[in-house]
Amino acid sequence: MLWFIGLGISGSKSIPSEAVEILSQADIVYLEQFTSPISKSDLAKIKKMIKGEVKLAKRWLVEDGNEILQNAKKKKVVLLSYGDPYIATTHIELRTRAIEEKIKTYSVHASSSLTSMIGECGLHFYKVGRIATIMSEMKSLTTPYYIIYKNIIEGNHTVLLLEYNQDKEFFLDPKDAFFGLIETEKCQNRNVICESTYAIVASRIGFKDQSIISGKISNLCKRDFGKPPHTIIITGRLHFTESDALKILGKCIDEPTDNSDRTKKISKQMMQKYVPIVRNALEEVRSYYKGQKEYQGILENAELYIQDAEKFLEDGLDEVAILSIGYADGLVDALRLAKGLDPKM
Repeated sequence: MLWFIGLGISGSKSIPSEAVEILSQADIVYLEQFTSPISKSDLAKIKKMIKGEVKLAKRWLVEDGNEILQNAKKKKVVLLSYGDPYIATTHIELRTRAIEEKIKTYSVHASSSLTSMIGECGLHFYKVGRIATIMSEMKSLTTPYYIIYKNIIEGNHTVLLLEYNQDKEFFLDPKDAFFGLIETEKCQNRNVICESTYAIVASRIGFKDQSIISGKISNLCKRDFGKPPHTIIITGRLHFTESDALKILGKCIDEPTDNSDRTKKISKQMMQKYVPIVRNALEEVRSYYKGQKEYQGILENAELYIQDAEKFLEDGLDEVAILSIGYADGLVDALRLAKGLDPKM
């Protein structure tokens, strides 16, 4: 038998009453700490609830899962973790494996810092987009950068989990995460993140010393956020009720602003750049074909492709718009080559 039990967001204080009885009857309790740390005082309180064996489960042990599954075939085993047990995909995989091996599984759900944090900040939960993790290795920031980009384009908020290394007791500082994102912007240049981007730093959600601070990245980087764990939220399109709640439920350094106003789709960025270039090139090449009726159809088609590209983009048909401007560019290049001109000019 294998139980998956969540501790909730406040450690031993938030553990469900149903779980206390189960823990007292368990033969082995694996206490998972790789998703969130457990304080020594909390650990001592939890151990008092458990009459059986307590094992501190590191990430590799849960990911491997063999020891837990073998014991669960003969004994009453519990995997205990902060938050809700199924926020971690590793736990879902372990439960799936257990069921495949004919092991009975049961669950005790609890609140998660991920879900609780959104409400504590005053944001609308249905506007949260894909979640990303930021690691201390700056080369890995391209993925979270584009997750932020896609979420902002859709008007959604991005929750950024910060690296926690259980073995080294290392937590990534929010200021380092902001620095990494700004450096990534310099390379990607999609106008997603800058010093004036509005963000939230939520710290120690569910504990007495929880903190929610929001403002421009430039001003947040001047702050000391205290004890970890911390989470960053890059807001998308803020509803006025979200802006009002942020001011009351947390500490606002700056007036909440809409990050989605600045960022445009890559397709629109491309079109803004290439339409003027292709149109200017077309006007330039026209002078070489004055009086040559056999080429006027090609010139007209190039102009129509440019117009179509602008209309398709306006109608939200981004891919077709890019194809159209590509066709126009190809025709202009062909006209240049026919006159012995460098198509790159």
